[in-house]
Amino acid sequence: MLTILIDGIAYGMLLFVMAAGLAVTLGLMNFVNLAHGAFAMIGGYVTALAMNRLGMPFLLTLPFAFLVPALVGVIAERLLYARLYRRSHLDQVLFSIALVFMAMAGTDWLLGSSQQLITLPGWLQGRFEVFGVGIGRYRAFLIVICAALVVGLQLILGRTRFGARLRAAVDDQRAARGLGINVGGIFAATFAVGSGLAGLGGALGIEMMGLDPTFPLKIMVYVLIVVTIGGTASLTGPFIAALLIGTADVAGKYYLPELGAFLIYLVMILLLILRPQGLIARAR
Repeated sequence: MLTILIDGIAYGMLLFVMAAGLAVTLGLMNFVNLAHGAFAMIGGYVTALAMNRLGMPFLLTLPFAFLVPALVGVIAERLLYARLYRRSHLDQVLFSIALVFMAMAGTDWLLGSSQQLITLPGWLQGRFEVFGVGIGRYRAFLIVICAALVVGLQLILGRTRFGARLRAAVDDQRAARGLGINVGGIFAATFAVGSGLAGLGGALGIEMMGLDPTFPLKIMVYVLIVVTIGGTASLTGPFIAALLIGTADVAGKYYLPELGAFLIYLVMILLLILRPQGLIARAR
């Protein structure tokens, strides 16, 4: 049971890293970006191609899995997304879901539809025991890396000048510009970081979730569930929701495999009945 719990926490941490960018863009920037999973796919393919075709070590590919989607995110934000900030959420949803299908079709055409496989370094394979509890080395690695990212994100958004400027730009763009804040630059940087985190999550998730051109659609459901359950007031809610969903999914597939992924939808329904505004609601 403890092994399953640790695996669930690792999976939940991974979901949070991929969902954090959407939580920021939806909660702070009020922009619905359903193409978030496409940036996760880009990061995953960067790692897979760098390892399989260029022979790069796994750890060395991770910075590129962050930087490449971040760069693509900046370009997309300046050329495409910035034009939709003042449009309705329906327009944003339709536009971003179209990008998802374009990204899937383009990836399938360029790289094929087969699964991308990677070989982890030896020190990340296998398990070790702590007080008789078997812990996967890669799961422990994910927990440490993702926990560091969670702490870093909370500090950046809550304790830095950048975080204060972002909140000010979201609350009142006109007043923020009057105070000399570069709202466009703040939004572009935020979008880039969110896209980069999604890409990093996609790279870290290859071993657990697989990777193929349909990856954006598969991960989009989980990411939306995490953000919906957690709420968009802060990153704390999505973080708790990701841990709950990850643990429920792993435990359900182990104890009730015949239900498949139904258990996480049941958890979502129950939590939304009890907390329709999300686990952490924005103060009125």
